[in-house]
Amino acid sequence: MSEKTSYVLQSLVTGQTFQDPGWMLEAPGVAAPGLIRAIYEKKQLKVKDDGYGLYKYSDWIPVCRFLEGSSAPVTYRSEGLARELGLENLFITFSGYWPERGAMMRTCSFKETEAYSVCARLDPDSGKVLVVASAGNTARSFARVCSDNDIPLLLCVPEDNIDALWFGEPVKQHVRLIVSRTGSDYYDAIHLSNIVCKHPRFIAEGGARNVARRDGMGTTVLSAVGSIGRIPDYYFQAVGSGTGAIAAWESNLRLIKDGRYGQHKMKLMVSQNAPFAPIAEAWRAGSRDIFPMDEDVARRQVEIILAKVLSNRKPPYSLAGGLYDALVDSQGDVLVATNEEALAAGRLFEETEGIDLHPAASVATASLIQAVNDRHIDPHAVIMLNITGGGEERFKRENTLYYLKPSLVFDIHPDEEEVLRRIGELFA
Repeated sequence: MSEKTSYVLQSLVTGQTFQDPGWMLEAPGVAAPGLIRAIYEKKQLKVKDDGYGLYKYSDWIPVCRFLEGSSAPVTYRSEGLARELGLENLFITFSGYWPERGAMMRTCSFKETEAYSVCARLDPDSGKVLVVASAGNTARSFARVCSDNDIPLLLCVPEDNIDALWFGEPVKQHVRLIVSRTGSDYYDAIHLSNIVCKHPRFIAEGGARNVARRDGMGTTVLSAVGSIGRIPDYYFQAVGSGTGAIAAWESNLRLIKDGRYGQHKMKLMVSQNAPFAPIAEAWRAGSRDIFPMDEDVARRQVEIILAKVLSNRKPPYSLAGGLYDALVDSQGDVLVATNEEALAAGRLFEETEGIDLHPAASVATASLIQAVNDRHIDPHAVIMLNITGGGEERFKRENTLYYLKPSLVFDIHPDEEEVLRRIGELFA
């Protein structure tokens, strides 16, 4: 279905606005690092009916068409977990597989929100192959969306993470996977994808710099506010890059201008999985910049953490409009949860709410428990807990699984000419 949202792009460095030619990731002529933001023609959000899936929020998603198979996040008022924690107004925004709640994301991750948004922004006649680097969940979501909608895709994933590339149906041949060899991490996959994108046929998805990725993820907040009837006081989410939290902040700013849901900013309470916590370390030191990390130390820490998807060594933290600015503006905080705390939180959520959680969502739940126990949260406050993945165990029990296998394996420090030659042959 063809439907183009009306918007312009704005540089967060200069304030300049300009038309989007279809795939702009950075403001033209701006040397300072900063994000661009979509400014939508419609200042008040009009939500379509549920039959549109994610595109019920298309007034605030920069798309040129609607793709098949999307599902929107679902928000409901917690009873079991809220009672356990003594919270009066805990709302859970769930992205995953939970049919009884109306949540039908077949990859069990809120990464579908960004995949359906990003891919619907891409010109179907561009002739380009989309390139996505991922630690697992993002790759699974983009593979599903691109397979179902005939969009050529190349995934770059660490070899140790390919068990995350499971599907309820086989993935079509125009979706291919290359990996960085065992012992690598997400950053190595990003490095591999950067080499690939030097080839003229391939186009980078863009990560946090892609307005479609952020505004797709921001639909979690639109779901919550639509269900609650107001902007929450607190927003809890586990982060690797922090893009989801930036997206939540941007949605909050749009909702303030909408004028119907309150004029306040919800406190962003983001969390990381110890011992890999570069964002928490920088934030607690009052630093706008992420501290340099030794590659070998970082890889060892990633091997330890339960939530592998939270392992971005160079998140969009310091740039204009990035996570640091979002945290400062919202008077937020960064929390840290251990593997043991996350596992306990995941068990508690399943016991009280009735569905299994992805490890990253368990980290977010653990941080909420921590904040409550430390009495940092008013029990009367309106709280949004962003469950970014769940129902995976149930989905796997109920479906035959198919796994995407790598077409090519590259060394952690690959030869650039070899990469370009072999990926060109892969899509010949």
